[in-house]
Amino acid sequence: MTKTVTIEFLPHETYCPNGKRIQVDSGTSILDAALAHGIPIEHACEKSCACTTCHVVIRKGFDSLKSSNDFEDDLLDKAWGLEAESRLSCQALVAQDDLIIDIPKYTINQVSEKR
Repeated sequence: MTKTVTIEFLPHETYCPNGKRIQVDSGTSILDAALAHGIPIEHACEKSCACTTCHVVIRKGFDSLKSSNDFEDDLLDKAWGLEAESRLSCQALVAQDDLIIDIPKYTINQVSEKR
């Protein structure tokens, strides 16, 4: 059963300076939800779970998400600013609970480009 869920993106200096609240259907990936609402989260591998550029931290609602698989966990180990509630937004599907999402300040691409 599809449910409309609220996702609140916390302010991010580049992607959504004022933060943003959106409504999406459960079953939608966090990345697709963000992109559909004008929040251009980086996704260098085009949503194929081959990088960590779409890394987000789930500040509220983490336990409502289906668990990550070993492949996603292995990639997350390489993400900049990894936290216990980190997910790849291309892989995390919105479930039944509202979410609060924090987009890290950097991605591994941005860190390596500044060297």
